[in-house]
Order: sequence, then C-alpha cells, then structure tokens
Amino acid sequence: MMTIEEMVVKARKDGASDIHLIYNLPPKYRKDGQVVDMSNERLTADDCKIIAKVLSGTPQFYEEYVRTGELDAAATFAGNRCRIHIFRQQGMPSVALRLLSDKIPKLETLGLPSAAMKLPDLHKGIVLVTGETGSGKSTSLAALLDYINHTRCAHIVTLEDPVEYIYTPDKCAINQREVGKDTMSFASGLRASLREDPNVILIGEMRDRETIETAITAAETGHLVFGTLHTGSASDAVDRIVQVFPEGMQTQIRLQLSMVLQAVMTQQLIPKKAGGRALAVEMMVMTDAIRNLIRNGNTPQIANAIATSAAIGGQTMDQALVRLVRGGQITKEMALKYSHDADYVKKNS
Repeated sequence: MMTIEEMVVKARKDGASDIHLIYNLPPKYRKDGQVVDMSNERLTADDCKIIAKVLSGTPQFYEEYVRTGELDAAATFAGNRCRIHIFRQQGMPSVALRLLSDKIPKLETLGLPSAAMKLPDLHKGIVLVTGETGSGKSTSLAALLDYINHTRCAHIVTLEDPVEYIYTPDKCAINQREVGKDTMSFASGLRASLREDPNVILIGEMRDRETIETAITAAETGHLVFGTLHTGSASDAVDRIVQVFPEGMQTQIRLQLSMVLQAVMTQQLIPKKAGGRALAVEMMVMTDAIRNLIRNGNTPQIANAIATSAAIGGQTMDQALVRLVRGGQITKEMALKYSHDADYVKKNS
C-alpha cells in the first residue's frame, strides 16, 4: 500500500485536488473534477484502520472518530497542507483528504472579477463567498484575507473547522481559532470574537441562526465579516440567510441584511478544454436597487439587477460562463451544463 505521504506527493504532482480512501477499492483522487484510480491495489480493512489512526494524529482524536463516526482535522504531509475528514461507512473507516495550496495564492492570480480586488478595502459589512464543496471558496477567502494582511494594519480573527491555510502575520495581528479545539462552535467563537478587538472576522461556515445573527450584529457594529454558504447564486444566499429565521423575524432580518451586505461571490470550477479547471464567478456588488430587492423580499429579481450592474463590476454566473467560452477556455457544451439560464448561454456564446 502507498503511504499517505506517497499519495499526497502523487496527487500534487498530477494536479489532483482530493484523495478518497475507501475499503476494498483502490486509492482514488479527483483530477480535473473526475474521480479516478491512483493505483490498482485495493485497500484492505487493516489498511483503512491504519490510515485512520495515522490521519487522526493522536489516540484521543482516533477515539473521537471511533465514538462519533467522523472526525475533521488538518495536517501537513510531504510538505503539503491537507484538510482531512475521516468517517465510518459500512463499519469501515473512509477518508476524504483535500490538498491545499502550499502557499496562499495572490489575489490577482485567481481569475476573480475586477470588483473582487476592491473587497479588501472594505472596513465593515458582510462579504459572502458561496458555492458547492470544492469550488475554491476557502482559497478565495484566504487570498482576500492575506491581501489585507499585507496592506493594512488590523486585527484578523478566523473561525475555521478545521484551520486550513496558515497565515504568516505581516502588517496584521492574526488569530486563527479551530472549532472543536479552540472554541466549542462557530456561534460561541463568533460571540467571543466581538470581545477580542477584531477589525476583520472570517467565519468558516455560516450554518445556523445564532452564527448568522451574531455576524449581522458584528457587521452593524463596524466589523468586516467574511463568511461562506453552500448556495449556487447570490439570490439563493440571501434566501438561505433569511429562511434560517422564524417567519416573524424575516422582515427585520431582510432590512438588516440589506444594510450590511456588501458583496456576494458565487463560484464554480469548470473543466477546461485543455485540462485543468477554470473559475467562473457570479459577482453581486450591492446597489440601491439590490438593497431594495432584499428589503422587499424580491430575490428572484436579483439576477436581473446583477446583470445590469456591469459598470460597477457585477456579473451573473451565466455572463461569467459566456466570457469563458468566448475566451476559449471552456466549451459551449460545458457552459450549458453549468448554466442557470441555458437559453442565454446558447444565444450569447
């Protein structure tokens, strides 16, 4: 059996993003979005147990996996930072291992819309980065925060599960807190962060009412809050936040959100013609019209408002896909597969 280090080295060399280790299957990795075999050797029950123990790091964390059936962690193998999820399936340990970049990439190298370059200049409000798992949200957020780290004197507090990218403080003081190790939950860590004199707060996932409520309060009191959601568009992100609250509170939340929300970036990674993946980004930059739509609950009209905000850097996901087709990076067929409005993409690409 290949060692974890050997798997990570091979995956990094081959440009893979994730490794999957499953009982009675060969080790697999995700390359250009497709899950394929790394070798022909199938993993035995003993292999899976050994791997789980190694990746757990300590006997205490392995016992936590045994007790609960899952464990999140992060570690470095062969010089590569990895995010680890160990879970039980059919009585056997399985592993999903995400390879992170060795270094936090420069913001300008990610292929983000030009409006994204202005986000680190904000001093208050909420910025959301949304998209499905594996769409590059963590990388974009790390690049945004590291840009702040190198350009202004501030205090950054991150709440992550687990800590992924490790920042090297430059102009900023940086505290990275891991849920389950340094704080009990996103909500409790976020409440505590308001007493820690932060300028910038990163919330790894805005997954419950208390976290969202506290994030809005933080933004209202002059903090810049970055957060993630697993939604496929800016309008879906607004709806997801509002729907966390009971119906009697939703009007008030819409009002508050319309005042503090600064931008929403929704990401997809699309297979390129020549291999690799291209980043497609929907960029919602707040305008008076969009704030009114949020306040009045007219979220289905947000996409149209984004489409007409190109002058300030806004673009819909379909506009982003059309640009990638016209630029020769992806095929029209692939753009249609990932589109929201296939007719628009057909007519314009």
